Order: sequence, then C-alpha cells, then structure tokens
Amino acid sequence: MHPGDWLLTPDERGNPATGIDDGRPDGTAWSDGNLVRPLVHGAAYFADLLAAVRRLRAGDLLLFTDWRGDPDERLAGPGTEVGDVFAAAAARGVTVKGLVWRSHLDRLRFSERENRHLGEEIEEAGGECLLDMRVRPGGAHHQKFVVLRHPGRPEHDVAFVGGIDLCHGRRDDARHRGDPQGRPIADAYGPHPPWHDVQLAVRGPAVGTVESCFRERWDDPAPLSRSPLIRLRSLLHHEDTTAGTLPPRLPDPPPCGPHTVQVLRTYPNRLLRGHPFAPDGERSIARSYLKALPRARALVHLEDQYLWSPEVVSGFARALATAPRLHLVAVIPPVPEQDGRLTLPMNLIGRITALEELRRAGGDRVAVYGVENPAGTPVYVHAKVCIVDDTWASVGSDNINLRSWTHDSELNCAVLDGTPDGRAPADPGGLGDGARRFPRELRLQLAREHLDAAEDAATTAALCDPAGAFRAFADSAAALDAWHEGGRRGPRPPGRLRTYHPPELSRTATALARPLARLVADPDGRPRRLRRRRTF
Repeated sequence: MHPGDWLLTPDERGNPATGIDDGRPDGTAWSDGNLVRPLVHGAAYFADLLAAVRRLRAGDLLLFTDWRGDPDERLAGPGTEVGDVFAAAAARGVTVKGLVWRSHLDRLRFSERENRHLGEEIEEAGGECLLDMRVRPGGAHHQKFVVLRHPGRPEHDVAFVGGIDLCHGRRDDARHRGDPQGRPIADAYGPHPPWHDVQLAVRGPAVGTVESCFRERWDDPAPLSRSPLIRLRSLLHHEDTTAGTLPPRLPDPPPCGPHTVQVLRTYPNRLLRGHPFAPDGERSIARSYLKALPRARALVHLEDQYLWSPEVVSGFARALATAPRLHLVAVIPPVPEQDGRLTLPMNLIGRITALEELRRAGGDRVAVYGVENPAGTPVYVHAKVCIVDDTWASVGSDNINLRSWTHDSELNCAVLDGTPDGRAPADPGGLGDGARRFPRELRLQLAREHLDAAEDAATTAALCDPAGAFRAFADSAAALDAWHEGGRRGPRPPGRLRTYHPPELSRTATALARPLARLVADPDGRPRRLRRRRTF
C-alpha cells in the first residue's frame, strides 16, 4: 500500500498558504510513525484527557480548541470540572491557551455565556482563552482538539482529535444512559440524551501537525470579530481580545508507532479578508473523501451526525454506482437534534434528498440505521467516522454536509496502518492494499456495540467479512424492529440498531425547508468559481 494512493499530496490539499506540511524532508502532506488509539465515547476520552492534563508540569503546554465549553462539565467525578482542571494546570505553571468559538446568542439555543465563563476561569488562573468569531456570517469554529506538549519529555506528547466537545451532554459510555450533566435537545432523547461519539488519541509526529493548526489560528492578526456590537460587549465584559505570545515550537515528537496520519481541515472562503493561512479557504476534508471513495470496493462504514446534502453525498453515490460489490452502512441519529416546527423540516430536507441519491445509486446495498439504548431511548449519534474497506479511516469534527465540508472550521485525521490485519478477508477491496489493523479494529468495536455482539472468534470472523457485517446489521435491526412492532412481547432481541425510515414532508414544508436549509442549516462556504463547477 502506498499512502499517496489514499492521502492527499500537498498540491491536492489545495491551500498553498498553509505551513502545516512544511519541514518534512520527503515533501509529503502526511506523517509516518504515529500511534493512534480510538476513544469511543466521551467517558473514555475525558478519563484519558484528565489523566494527561494532571501529569502536566510547569513549562509544559496545553492548547485547545472547542465549539462549546462548559466550565462545570465533569471529566470524571466531583472535582474534575473542565474549568477547574485547566485552571489548575495554568496555576502550576503550564502554558494554557485556548480558542473557543464565541458562539451565537444563548436565546438562539447556543452557548455564548458558557464559552465566555470557561475562558474567564482559565484567564483568572494565568492561562489565556480567546473567544474566536473569525468565521463567515452564520458560521462556527467547530474544531475540537487538545494538544499537550512536554519539553524534554516528547514521549508524553499527545493530541486528542475528534468530535467531542468539553461540554455538557458528552460524558456517556457504551451503556448509553447519557451524561448526568445532560443538555436538552429534541424531546425524544429525554433529559439526559444518550450520546454516541468518537475521539482519537494521537502520539508521534502528527502531534506537531495538529499543534501547527492551532498556531495558525492563534497567530491570525485579524480581530476576533468584525462586529462593532460584539467588540463593545467584549470591552464591557473586560474580555481578552489580544493573543499573547506562544512558546517557541518544539520539534515534532519522534516516531512511535505504525500509523500514517494526515491532518485535514475545512476553512471557509471568508468574505472581504480571509485567513492568512487559508486566504481562499481549505477543503482538504472534502478532497480526502473524494480521493478515498473511488477506491471503495467492499464496504463503507459511516457514522455521522447529519448525512445531508446531495452535492456532498454524490461522491458516495458515484462509488456505489461504479463498484457493483460495494455496500454502504450509515449510522445516524434517528431524530434530528432540533425538533421545532421550522427547524425539524429544515434539518430533515437535506437528509431526505441525500438518502434518495444514495439509494438511486446503490439500491439495497445502502442501509441506514438509528440507534437506541437497551431501555429503548434513541441515542444521538454525534460521531464523525468513515471507514473504507478496512483500509482507510477518517475521524474528526466534520459531518457529511456542505457546512462541514465548506463553511465552518473543522479538523480531521485520516489514518492508514502499516500493520496488515491477517484475518479473512485479507484484501476486501481487492486492490492489493489489504485490510489494516487500525481501521478494522475500529469498525469491529463500533459494530460490536451496535449489535451487542461478543468478541468470540466466530462472531469476529463474521463481522470481519464486509458482506457478513452488512447482513448482521440488517438481521439485528429487523429483529428489533419486529419486536417493537409486535408490542415488545417476549425477551428483547440483542442489538441496538433500528432501520431508519426518512419521514415524508408535505409540499408546503418542503418548499419552506429548502431555502432555510441552504441559508441556515447547511450553507455553502466555497468561492463562487467552485460552486459553479460543483467541485471542492
């Protein structure tokens, strides 16, 4: 397997202004020698993060970005609140720097107040946290990563990258009882919404690349907001609006594992004045999918919060139309996060049209599922994971929609593993790349949870086979669907999957939802020339 068959070259990234690929003697846009570990669910991620932050010493470095941060969210039990843990690190001499999206107003069900208070706690302890609104109108900074560096102890360096915010509602585990500090979403999920999510713990040279992404944003000389009103509010709240100096950048950590990692981003084409590190935007996440998907031959396993937009799923549809053996499994939220009279159709219309396009291309080779917990409560799928033929895996903050591929800031890691997985089928794609340990184990871990499956040899062998996994999902969902339709009589079948049936919208709702979806829910942040050419 050659990484260049799956990963973007520097030119294919499409953003010559960025420096994150500089300095590699081989001129690649990826790094070898990393060790990547998936952390499935917030409880697993938060436990790792808490232990790693508590190990930091004076002179170490903690950098983080977030979409929403709740200072009182507990990483474990009492006394582990995010604000307190990060502030304690700053108080003992750790350099703590954060970039949190300023957010829209709280009355629009966003997190303006919480994000401001997280920054205040960190600043009072000697750290620095800026509220960053350098986005397109209606846009957001959606990157969610933490970088920990240890001068003189690079073996401890780690970057946590994925879709999990440091906020209420995220600390769930495989039992899916929800975070005790729940955050209300659609009524179907209850007061403590069960939450399915994934983060990566990355060690090795790629940590330096993720750090470079933070530094590019931190060193952006543009004001944190262009709005005179927001600037006035910042003045009244005595907010820190000037980025302090970062310590000199350390060399990348040394190689420590078999994984090749490519760090991918979305930045929009900002109006008037763009980011100096992406003046025309960056759409390398979109481009990475469009390079990997044409190589798909057996199974695309997708877990996503949205799965919207026909223009975005067209790459998946082309792969299905081209490869007659290819199957696609998608795990999505059974109900959108917002269920208002206007917001629900606005959230559904992009998914309905996207699924129609996928099914036109793949027919019964496309299967879409929601998830429920053992009590029958729907699970909100917030994960952003794609695995192609057990060879290529992508995990990060981006969703399958135009907003994530073009409009908001996002960060993903695409992972290739140098370690072949010897279990049959050894080469499910048939292209000679072979199944690889990391993507296959991640897919199996997710599948076992959804199926309530054991880790015995027979079950594992069946799930390793793409066709077997596709059948196992279908059979499990059919059994659970039948149990519900039969009045829940008798023992509940194992498994948590429910077949997803998109609702029908009236003509009036559809007519109203389409413009709202394009302008509000799923806007397009590409330059006009790319929109006209329908490329990324």
